[in-house]
Amino acid sequence: MTKLRISTIPDSRPVKLTIELPAEIHRDLLLYAELVSEKAGEAADAIPDAARLVPLMVGRFMETDRVFQKQRRDRKPAPAAGTTGVSSER
Repeated sequence: MTKLRISTIPDSRPVKLTIELPAEIHRDLLLYAELVSEKAGEAADAIPDAARLVPLMVGRFMETDRVFQKQRRDRKPAPAAGTTGVSSER
């Protein structure tokens, strides 16, 4: 069998986390969701679930953290769990 260019498929399943937020941050998150819906021109009763904003916010935070991005680039990627990253030939 020929060697394939892609040897593994990365795990892209979502991971569910349970977190506790201080009341003040939760209120601000709800307000943020309300402001997002107003900007999008949605009705007041169509405010998105605030929890859906959290992954977007965390992702944006990490994208704009220069130190994190530099250290991320400097690290070698680890192989996916349970794989060696080497294709076998038969």
